[in-house]
Amino acid sequence: MRSLVFFLSVFLFSCGSPENIEVNLIPKPQKIELKQGVFQLSKQTNWQVDSVFLAESSYLQNITQAKLLGDDNTVQFSQVQGLSKEEYKLSVSSKTLKIEASSAAGLMRGIQTLRQLSDLKGDIRIPALEIHDYPKFEWRGLLLDCCRHFMDKEFVMRYIDLLAYHKMNVLHWHLTEDQAWRLAIDQYPKLTSVGAWRKGKDGQPYGGFYTKEDVKEILAYAKERHVEVVPEIEMPGHAQAALAAYPELSCTGGPFEVQIDWGVFKDIYCAGNDSVFVFIENVLDEVMELFPSEYIHIGGDEAPKYRWDNCAKCQQRLQDEKLHDSHELQSYFIKRVERYLNQNGRQLIGWDEILEGGLAPSATVQSWRGMQGGIDAVQSGRKAIMSPTSHCYFDYDLAAIDLEKVYSFNPIPDGLTTEEEALILGGECNMWSERAPQETVDSKVFPRMLALSEVLWTSGKKDYSSFYNRVQNHYKKLDDLGVNYGYESIPIYSEVSYANQEFKFELKSSTPNLYIEYNLNDGAWQEYTKVINLKETTQIKARALKNDKPYGKFEQTVHHNKSTGRKVKYLTNYNSSFPAKRELTLTDGLLGSGTNFRDGYWQGYSQENMEVVIDLGEIQEIKNIESSYYQYNLSWIMLPTDVTYFVSDDGVNFKEVYHKRNDISPKKEGQFKHSFVMEASCKGRYVKVLALNYGTLPDWHPAAGAPSWLFVDEVMIL
Repeated sequence: MRSLVFFLSVFLFSCGSPENIEVNLIPKPQKIELKQGVFQLSKQTNWQVDSVFLAESSYLQNITQAKLLGDDNTVQFSQVQGLSKEEYKLSVSSKTLKIEASSAAGLMRGIQTLRQLSDLKGDIRIPALEIHDYPKFEWRGLLLDCCRHFMDKEFVMRYIDLLAYHKMNVLHWHLTEDQAWRLAIDQYPKLTSVGAWRKGKDGQPYGGFYTKEDVKEILAYAKERHVEVVPEIEMPGHAQAALAAYPELSCTGGPFEVQIDWGVFKDIYCAGNDSVFVFIENVLDEVMELFPSEYIHIGGDEAPKYRWDNCAKCQQRLQDEKLHDSHELQSYFIKRVERYLNQNGRQLIGWDEILEGGLAPSATVQSWRGMQGGIDAVQSGRKAIMSPTSHCYFDYDLAAIDLEKVYSFNPIPDGLTTEEEALILGGECNMWSERAPQETVDSKVFPRMLALSEVLWTSGKKDYSSFYNRVQNHYKKLDDLGVNYGYESIPIYSEVSYANQEFKFELKSSTPNLYIEYNLNDGAWQEYTKVINLKETTQIKARALKNDKPYGKFEQTVHHNKSTGRKVKYLTNYNSSFPAKRELTLTDGLLGSGTNFRDGYWQGYSQENMEVVIDLGEIQEIKNIESSYYQYNLSWIMLPTDVTYFVSDDGVNFKEVYHKRNDISPKKEGQFKHSFVMEASCKGRYVKVLALNYGTLPDWHPAAGAPSWLFVDEVMIL
């Protein structure tokens, strides 16, 4: 029932005629009808608010700097029955602005629409219209990783507001990792006194943590905006920070340090030690006391089994519980934690690895390694959240996931029954922060989150062209919100083909209306207007302007040599996850960088040697053979142990002309590329390259026992 009537005063300033008001909403409402006229808030605006919506009206009053005066036109917040939780109806005429909803969450979604229709500052005018709106999916989330880099309390709150503004409703807050434990736990103070800090690049402690008062303030801010905050407390893996504080929770007893680099580490919680479960339950008690969310995320991903396989306590647990292997031991671990959460009225979410060894009875699966984990979950009657690396990992660069690709995402895979589709709660974009400290997060998340917000909210046929145009008009709103957004796609990229001893080099962009200029070998800059024909090794630099402002740079070298464009016969198979340009990769004249193995130029082999034959077309003199490989041991990518080159006249009988055993330590830190170069004279038509995979990762490696990767980008022959 309506129980409160009050008056709102807003100080107004002239800012143009009503005809200039533009309706530009992201996500797009389900139904919208424009009408004639404008509603203008004034000193005489009368507000009528049902009692269940007092908090939401106070929220709006605060952001409009309201005073309780006047009575002329009317704003109504009305509770009505028959609408879903987040559904609302917004009706605007020159005399009345009315939002109807069945719940406070629905009313808040309508208020966020008002925020987008007007900045609610100064001369506040809302165009006359009718909107009936509701979400397609109930789970519309963003994961914010505050472990790899600490993010200020105010920054987290700002992101909650940005989520609400775009009708997203879940902040998945990643709070524990190998690199930091960010949440204060009273029973275990060393989790933050030790685990929240690591050695920075300058040798000084680097990190921070959230006190319980910080968390309460953040949660109150989220509650006001009807955004649910779901904490993630990682287990059994990604626990190095906790083990640094309490090494007795491990299989070996330590000692450990909070990790300073990224990757997967073999030291995890000991599954055979009951004191580990006492620790976890005590931690979860304090987490549940703080967080009111229905769900608690426990991670469950990337937990190497090496320590468990070599731990007497864990092996005893296998026997006692009649388990077959370490995968079932992980399932035991997850199920035991799930039972505790269920006993306390909470539900467990885990990454799709929790499927391995048997899924916990009521667990929700967050599918990140593609869509299959989610498919398996719903086909077994469990719920799923879709956040595959292919579309939802915003730490990936634009070469992998650009705005249009995010917009193409469909959380519902083909082939599911109606009942199975209903078990997919929605989707989530993941902002992992290994390479994204706080000041760079905006440029990673935006504008891509705009695409996901519409994918998860708006039903019906998607129209990227319409969405893209709305994004251009939305940038002014992001500017007003202080968002330092990034690019929509790679500003400039190349398409290179090779035929008749000549490169055809094109500069392209997925961004319309760019002005692009380039130079060759650091020569004069000139406007790019057509394909560039190149007959020799050449460096190309380019730069772009959008609306007369710099909009990205580009640099690439094409390498012309005897192998360029030649046919490659694969005697072993590259992995489908890293095909690069498939059969063209090794002879396209384009090199991968030494800092990004996902740049599209590296071809990967898992548990396989690389063995290929390149046909030069005729017998000819060969003076130089060079192939380049990648090493980043924390991503399990190792240089080959040996590289051998062979030549042949007939493609059948090969003669060894070069063999080199790798002498670079597999323990060398960082990521880099290394070339194996033969400088000797020989003749042949066919060149075979054999690079031996490092094999199983050794005991010293954080992922000991797992298979390694071999990455190669080019074979050049002179």
